Amino acid sequence: MEIKEYTLGDRVEMKKKHPCGSFEWEIIRLGADIKIKCCGCGHIVMLQRSKFNKQIKKVLQDEVKG
Repeated sequence: MEIKEYTLGDRVEMKKKHPCGSFEWEIIRLGADIKIKCCGCGHIVMLQRSKFNKQIKKVLQDEVKG
């Protein structure tokens, strides 16, 4: 199993759509748990890292990083 690295501010696309219609989330806290904020409505959710790794689809390119 590969170990995935994330940084604060990364935007990620999740497999399931949020009720507001957005697939895009921003990582705002890292640790054993990962806190993400919906880019559509601003709703904040905290997930266990293992559950987050199963639900993530891909890390999106951030405009700041290039």
